[in-house]
Amino acid sequence: MQLLFLLEQVVNGLVLGGYYLLIALGLSLIFSVGGVVNLAHGAFYAFGAYIALEIAKHFGFTAGVMLSPVAVALLGILFERYLLRRFYSADPILSLLVTFGLAMVAEQLIRVIWGASPLAASMPAGFKGMLLLGDFMFSRYRLMLLAVVALVMIGLWFLLNKTSFGRVVRAGMQRPDMVAALGIRLQPYMTAIVMLGVGMAGLAGAMFAPITVVHPAMGAEILIVAFVVVVIGGLGSFWGVVLSALLVGVVRGVTIHFAPAAGEASMYALMFLVLMFRPRGLLGERIEKFE
Repeated sequence: MQLLFLLEQVVNGLVLGGYYLLIALGLSLIFSVGGVVNLAHGAFYAFGAYIALEIAKHFGFTAGVMLSPVAVALLGILFERYLLRRFYSADPILSLLVTFGLAMVAEQLIRVIWGASPLAASMPAGFKGMLLLGDFMFSRYRLMLLAVVALVMIGLWFLLNKTSFGRVVRAGMQRPDMVAALGIRLQPYMTAIVMLGVGMAGLAGAMFAPITVVHPAMGAEILIVAFVVVVIGGLGSFWGVVLSALLVGVVRGVTIHFAPAAGEASMYALMFLVLMFRPRGLLGERIEKFE
């Protein structure tokens, strides 16, 4: 029975890791291509949750989940064009300070529009309840989330590795000077990367709203975890971030159930251990700044 319970917690930890993955992958991509530390990334996650709730009131849960990431991605265009674009070749500390200020503004804007009190999000009736697989018992909704995260991960990998768009983006991560010498403008690709990154954060907010607390500071809370995942996985590494997110999710999920007080500390301890032996992270690569 103890083994079955442990396996159930591992699956729940994978769901938690998938939650982190949607946010951390976008954060890692934006930094890898643009060299910008985006402290406002969590704000897009929060907007994804709130916009999904607003749409769901009128058109249902499915419409909220589908339209919210699109709306957040469109916000990402404005974000990249009028803010991030100014800092690609500037001192990284400037982008850090500006995006931090934007995150604070976004949090207060949420308080003005939706209020300071937490909001409740309901999951679709068809995914309520538990699924029994032999002696295992799992939440239907959590398993659906795990499947969606897997599809998004596979789709993003295919985009980055099997398309001309992805080849340019990967080349821009490693040798932006060479890409420029070939006459390829990275600017449109950077806009698309920001759209993808913040859109995935918005999807995470919309999908995980029913099993998390939707409140104005939720973006700031998840941002810390996302940075831990990126640092452990290694900058510039797709599979490093994937592995790190799942590892952090499982370690944190299992620790919370067996030692609740140590749940938060477990991911920092994991980061410390990884960086002791792998300063660039699990699968980190050397990154050159995009000019």
